[in-house]
Amino acid sequence: MLVKNRLSTETLIVQGPGNLISDMDGETVMMSIDNGKYYNLGVIGGYIWRNIETPISIKKLVSKLSNEFNVEDSQCKKDVIHFLEQLLNEKIIMIEKGL
Repeated sequence: MLVKNRLSTETLIVQGPGNLISDMDGETVMMSIDNGKYYNLGVIGGYIWRNIETPISIKKLVSKLSNEFNVEDSQCKKDVIHFLEQLLNEKIIMIEKGL
């Protein structure tokens, strides 16, 4: 079951453990050890993946992406939250509890 709306711009996210990552012609591909699935994160997904190695707020991540790829903040926020919800549902990322 897909659970939506768990993430907000203030949510801290971080990579989950147990994933093998590789670069294939500029795109990031991953295999989850936990569920045995392969994922192609693509170029943008790879950029996101590299930026969530340590906990980061979605707000900060959206700001970095908007600047790097010259995209409007509102569209970027919508797309990033949707992408992260998918990763969260697959247990590839985790929500980091604030300090």
